[in-house]
Amino acid sequence: TVRQALNSAMDDEIKRDPKVFLMGEEVAQFDGSYKVSKGLYKKYGAGRIWDTPICEAGFSGLGVGAALFGLRPIIEFMTWNFAMQGIDQLINSCAKFCYMTGGDFSSCPIVFRGLNGPTAGAAAQHSQCFAAWYGSVPGLKVVAPWNCEDARGLLKTAIRDNSPVIFLESELMYSVEFEFDKSVMDPDFTLPIGKAKIERKGKDVTIVSYSKMVGTSLEAAATLSKKHKVDAEVINLRTIRPLDRKTILESVKKTSHIVSVEDGWPQSGIGAEISALMMEAGFDYLDAPHERITGADVPMPYSVPLEKAAVPDTQNVINGVLKALNKK
Repeated sequence: TVRQALNSAMDDEIKRDPKVFLMGEEVAQFDGSYKVSKGLYKKYGAGRIWDTPICEAGFSGLGVGAALFGLRPIIEFMTWNFAMQGIDQLINSCAKFCYMTGGDFSSCPIVFRGLNGPTAGAAAQHSQCFAAWYGSVPGLKVVAPWNCEDARGLLKTAIRDNSPVIFLESELMYSVEFEFDKSVMDPDFTLPIGKAKIERKGKDVTIVSYSKMVGTSLEAAATLSKKHKVDAEVINLRTIRPLDRKTILESVKKTSHIVSVEDGWPQSGIGAEISALMMEAGFDYLDAPHERITGADVPMPYSVPLEKAAVPDTQNVINGVLKALNKK
């Protein structure tokens, strides 16, 4: 599962590098609120796996200080919504520090990770997508994995990176199982930050997505092929910042149509950034406007039917593709 992939990545890196440690609420003796750190406290002890008080501002700042002086903390937020309590540490004390010290502190090797975006029945204060928030900040790298390969390879790279990395996981993906090559479990397996992956090749339209919406996009692509004879190319961004603009543009050169899919809000979202990319660098390749599929522009409802209506589904993606291709 994706949960086990994340767990194994942290296990590898804690074992490999004595400077790596995990810190957060309930990550140690309770094995993590979502069991992502299961077994690590028993294996490595309190010196490497730290339980913290419910004080995001406190343990975020503690992690930043540790990173600036040579350690490699992994800071787990129970949810990225709670990270808003510590966002000053992430932005002002972390992302900007290299710049504001004139390079005297040239590295801050810290990973902030936890669940991001819609969950299930968690309502407005626990269901936001922060990809666009942190993706706008110079000095941060922002990663959003989809499957086991993404989760394991990108987390290992993030922990080894000398820059602060925002690692956005999806609770709804934690228990999802994926098949992958055995090489993914090699202790030296990593994936590059800043490089997208084409999950499905196609020639008629480009679908760009990240995190859980990659699976939704692939489901839509399968239906489009079967029912509408549309051959869609699906790009898994993997990284929000730096954004792999080259892969997106090369795909659009081929397909001449693009649809972006995200479960965050529409205004100033990742799709909006892709729209800007199309205007600035991809306009001449397009035969139709870029179609954005996003979450609804409302706080997430608690009601199950309303929550379902607020998050993109396969049919929303199909409709967007057909509109882009002038087939609807």
